[in-house]
Amino acid sequence: MRTLILGGARSGKSALAERLAAAHAEVVYIATAQPLDGEMDARIAHHRARRPAQWACVEEPVALADALRAHAAPGRCVLVDCLTLWLSNLLGHEDVGVFERERRAFLSAVAEVDGSVLLVSNEVGLGVVPMGELSRRFVDEAGRLHQALGETCERVAFVAAGLPLVLKGPAL
Repeated sequence: MRTLILGGARSGKSALAERLAAAHAEVVYIATAQPLDGEMDARIAHHRARRPAQWACVEEPVALADALRAHAAPGRCVLVDCLTLWLSNLLGHEDVGVFERERRAFLSAVAEVDGSVLLVSNEVGLGVVPMGELSRRFVDEAGRLHQALGETCERVAFVAAGLPLVLKGPAL
């Protein structure tokens, strides 16, 4: 089962994904964040402290398709947190072609891998249209990515105030 979990900042989406993952005997957590400043260091530390010690953790800010293919397997749950940080990493990458290559590879990998996959992402398209070109591109690309994953994933949930609303697929 592939599940896309969307929500705003501090909506409870990561906590929901971790709760769903905890139902599996084997979990691999793929983290896309990079500790680029003190505030991000604190966020990463918060997530690390919440995770069970027995979960494997892979830190991969760019080559998400490769990491997913390497770790997804029958009987295993792979939790990816979070896709919008990954998208930021791609859009800010010095190789301008990396975005399209990695996006295409990731969407293909999600459709093909075995096992349980939980994908966490920020829904950023609910507010006003951003003023800057890069900000608008980020919102547009996040929306396109979410739509593509919404087609592929068997379940899609939106989280607000810690409460999940299933948009597609079986109840949580």
